[in-house]
Amino acid sequence: MTATTFSAVGRPSAAASASALTGKRRVAFASFVDENYLPGFLVLLRSLALSNPGVCEDFIVLHDDLRPSSIAKIRALHPRIELRRVDAARYDSYAKGDQDNYLVRKAYFILDVFRIRDYDTVITLDTDMVVLGDLGELLKLRDGLAAVPQFFYGQHKLNSGLLVIQREYLSDEFCARIDAVGRSGDYELDKHDQGILNAVLDGDFVQLDSRYNFVKRRLSGDLAVPDETAILHFTGRHKPWQGGEHGYGKAEDRWREFELSDAEFHAAYMAGSGATHHDLLVHYGTPHVARTGDVECARRVALAHIGAGGFQEAVDILGSVHIPVDSAWPHEVYGNALMSVSRYEEAEAQLLLATSAPNRAATSYSRLAQIAWIHGDDETARSYALDGLSVDPTHRANRLMRLRTQDVPGPREGAPEDQLAHVAFYMPQQGNAGDKLLPESVRLTFDSETGPRRWHSIHAHRYFDEAALERVNSRRGLVIGGGGLFIPDTAPNGNSAWQWNVPDDHLRGIDVPIVVYAVGFNAFDGQSYRAERFNASLRLLVEQAAFFGLRNHGSIEKVRALLPAELQDKVRFQPCPTTVTRQLVDGWTDPAFRENTVMINAAYDRAGLRFGHDYAHFLAEMAKAVRALGEHAEVKCVAHSLDDEKIAFDLRREHGISMPVIPMYDFENDEIRDTYARTKLVIGMRGHAGMIPFGCGTPIISLISHPKMAYFLSDIERPEWGVSVHDKNLGAVLTERAVGLLDDHAASVADVHGRQQELWKITQANAADLRTILGTPVR
Repeated sequence: MTATTFSAVGRPSAAASASALTGKRRVAFASFVDENYLPGFLVLLRSLALSNPGVCEDFIVLHDDLRPSSIAKIRALHPRIELRRVDAARYDSYAKGDQDNYLVRKAYFILDVFRIRDYDTVITLDTDMVVLGDLGELLKLRDGLAAVPQFFYGQHKLNSGLLVIQREYLSDEFCARIDAVGRSGDYELDKHDQGILNAVLDGDFVQLDSRYNFVKRRLSGDLAVPDETAILHFTGRHKPWQGGEHGYGKAEDRWREFELSDAEFHAAYMAGSGATHHDLLVHYGTPHVARTGDVECARRVALAHIGAGGFQEAVDILGSVHIPVDSAWPHEVYGNALMSVSRYEEAEAQLLLATSAPNRAATSYSRLAQIAWIHGDDETARSYALDGLSVDPTHRANRLMRLRTQDVPGPREGAPEDQLAHVAFYMPQQGNAGDKLLPESVRLTFDSETGPRRWHSIHAHRYFDEAALERVNSRRGLVIGGGGLFIPDTAPNGNSAWQWNVPDDHLRGIDVPIVVYAVGFNAFDGQSYRAERFNASLRLLVEQAAFFGLRNHGSIEKVRALLPAELQDKVRFQPCPTTVTRQLVDGWTDPAFRENTVMINAAYDRAGLRFGHDYAHFLAEMAKAVRALGEHAEVKCVAHSLDDEKIAFDLRREHGISMPVIPMYDFENDEIRDTYARTKLVIGMRGHAGMIPFGCGTPIISLISHPKMAYFLSDIERPEWGVSVHDKNLGAVLTERAVGLLDDHAASVADVHGRQQELWKITQANAADLRTILGTPVR
C-alpha cells in the first residue's frame, strides 16, 4: 500500500548541498597563481595557516597552466585547495595594453574571481602578500565589496590584492560591467585589475582599514612593519623571492619568516598557540607525527579526528606512536577512540592507565563506566562512576551514570508474547527534552499503553548481544525509532556506525517483524559517515525490515541514494509521531486559554557546524527580534538541554537582554506537551523544538541551522515558517513572520491543525500496513 503524500512541488531536494538548505554562508579564499609567482603563493599559504591557525576555508587557485609538481606543492600546504582554469581567451578582447605582456594578463586573470558562483563570500589574496595577523573580521563581513583604499592615489580608489566580495558581485550582471569597461578601454592603464574595478565601482566600495592591505612602499627607508598589520603587500616589481629591493629589509624579513621547509612548517604549526582548525591540524599534524613520533601531537591529531567523526583514523595515529605508561591524556584519548570503534577490551586497558593522573581520572572513569553500561553491567558501571566522583564530585557524566544505574525496581514487564520490543535512545536525567518525549510518542502510534506491560525497552546505545537477540525474538516484533538515529557521532560504535550498536550477525538473527519507524538521517553539513560500515549496516537493516519509514523526504532521498535499486522502494515517509500529538494522546483537549508568551530555543551542540563565522551576527539579530517581539508578548528561553541556556546568557552579556529560562530538560513528558500547548508561538532551532509544539497545535518558526528543519517545513508545505540563522536580515524577517502569526493567532493555529491532519492521514495509512505486518491492532 502506498501511503498518502503531500505534493512534491517546491520540495527541496536532499541532493542539494546542506548549505543551500540551511543558508549557511560558503566562504572561500582565492588567488591567481602561475609558475613565476608560485614561491610567493607558497609563503602566503604558510603565513595564512600560522597567523590564523583556526581558519580553514576552501582556497580557490585560479591558474592558466600550473605544472603537476607545482600543484602537488600547493596541495601539501592546504587541505581544501580547488583548482580552476581561467578563460584566458576572454581577455583578448580587452582594449588596453600589450595582451602578450605577462603582467597585463596576470592582472586580467584575477578578474575571473567574479565568475565564481558557488560561494557567498570570496576573499582574494595576491600572491605577493604575507598574512601577519587575524583575518576574523574579514570572514564576518556580509555586505558589499570591501577593499583597502589606495594609500598614494586617493581614498576613492581601491587597492588591488585584497578584496572581500559578497554574492551580489559574484554575478553575471557585474561580470558584464567588467567586460564592458575592459573592452571599452575606459580605465587607467596602470594596474589593470584595479583600474577596471575602479572604473566600474567609481568609489562605491566598503573601505577597510589599511592594516588589511599594508603596501610595502609605506616602509621605504627600511621601516619596521607596524605590529597591527594583518596583511603585508609586496607591491612593485622586486619581489622577496626574486632578491628583494634595497630599503625594505625589515619588511622582507617578515616575509622570510614563512619561507620554510615542509618539516619546519609542520613543526611551527604544531608548536603554535591558540585554537586550531581540525582540518589543518590533521593535514599538518599527520606527517609531523609520522616524522617525529611526537605523542602529544598524535593526541591532538587524534582529538581532531574524533571531533570530525574519524574514529578509526584516531586509533590509527595513536597506534602508530609509543605512548609512555605515565602519559595519561594520550591513553585517555586512545581509549576513547578504541571504544568508538567497538574495540572495548583494548579501550579499557588504555583508560585504566589514564586513571593514574588526577586531572584525567574522572573522565577516564566515566568512559570505563560507559563501556560497562554498554555491555549491560550496571554494577560495574556504577562502581566506575563512583570512582570518578571520588576524584571530581562535580563530574556530570559520572553523576548521570550513577543516577542511571542506581538500583530502583522498575514495574514488572508483561508476557513476551504480548509485547513489542523497542530500540530507542532513552534519554537519561537532564537529557534532551525532545529525545526524552520521543520513545513514548512512538509507542502511542501503536498502542495507548506505553509502559512495560506492552513494551520491552532496548537502549540503542547498548551492545545488542545474543541475550538481547533472544529476548527480541520472544516478542511480537521489533520497533526501531524514532529520532535521528542515523548520525555518526552520537554514541559512535564500530558495529553499525550509527546509533544502534548492533553487529550484522545479530541483526540477521532477528526473526520477528522489524519496523523502522520515523527515523531521521541526521548528519550535519560537514559530517560524514564511515561509509563502508554504515552502508553495509543500513542495507542489511532495509533488507530485514518489514516496514522502513523515515521522518522526512530529505532523509528518504539520502538513504535511497545509499541503497541498490531493488531496495529503494522499501523506504517510505512516516512523519515523526511528535508532530501528531493531538491525535495520539488519549483525551487530548486544546487549551481554552494560552499564555501570552513566545518561546525561543537555540541549540549549541556542534556550534561550528551550525553557525560557521556568523554567531555574533546571529546573536545581534536575535537581540533585535527579542526586543521587538517583547512589545507583543513575553519572550522566554526554552532549553531542551542545559547547553540551550547559552542564548539567554549571551543575550544578557552582549546585548543587555534578560529572558526567563524554562528548564525543559527537567520536565516529564506531560509537562513538555502542556508547556508547548499553552504558549502562542515557539521559535526553535532544535528539530523537536519545532515538531513537538507543532504536534500540540502551536504555531512555530524554525531557526534553520540543520537541513532537517528545512525538510520538515517542506514536508508540511510551509517553508515560510523557517528562517536561516545566517539570514542577513534575520531580526527583521523573524519579527515580521512572528508578528504575522501572532496577529491572527486563531488562523495560525487552524493552519497548524490543517497541516497536522495531513501528517495524520499518512500515519493512519501506514498503520493499516503495520496491522498486517504485526498481526495485531495498531492505532
